[in-house]
Amino acid sequence: MGSTFNSLVGLIILALDIWAIINVLKSGASTGLKIVWVLLILLLPVLGLIIWAIAGPRGDVRL
Repeated sequence: MGSTFNSLVGLIILALDIWAIINVLKSGASTGLKIVWVLLILLLPVLGLIIWAIAGPRGDVRL
């Protein structure tokens, strides 16, 4: 049971990281800043996602 739960949490974090990277790439930030954010999210998946959620650039998302 623990392995299934860990796998599910890992997949959720992966999906959120991909979503965050797409939003960074769609944002109006400079290319250098986009690279820094993407590297931060890739190298520190959970912490990078939290930092991006608080202070990162947002893409032009329309609902």
